[in-house]
Amino acid sequence: MSKKWLAVYSRPRWEKKVDRLLAEKGIESYCPLNKIRRKWSDRLKLVEEPLFKSYVFVKVEDADRTAVRMTPGVLNFVYWDGKPAVIREKEIQAIRRFLDEYENVEIIPMDLSPDQRVKVTGGVLMDQEGKILRVNRKIAKVAIDSLGYILIAHIERTKLTSA
Repeated sequence: MSKKWLAVYSRPRWEKKVDRLLAEKGIESYCPLNKIRRKWSDRLKLVEEPLFKSYVFVKVEDADRTAVRMTPGVLNFVYWDGKPAVIREKEIQAIRRFLDEYENVEIIPMDLSPDQRVKVTGGVLMDQEGKILRVNRKIAKVAIDSLGYILIAHIERTKLTSA
């Protein structure tokens, strides 16, 4: 069985503590820390704050998930499609590289809007590109143009990225 990166919800403001507790259990974890310069009246200080509030990433096998869930401060795994959300290794590496190079990083949730070009990141239409026709709370209606036909698929927003 191979290890996969999964995301866990932590108690608010417990991200660093959860990361440390998981490491003490021998579980590979990653809490992306954003370096921020804070100004006090008498000095400027570099502080590290979690980039994703209430999220910590763990690299575990399915058998180790209970040990993760039983860690103080861990509320649950992040689920997509009824299964724990798997984060690709290259996405974790990209976050690490980005945070090594930049300070004061901002995160903004990706908005989807009609006529926007997107790429499908999961499911049978993975790696296909298309255009957003309509967006609901969780589902985007996407026109996938291939073979000169327009295939219309209702795809979860979590499985789309900007093209």
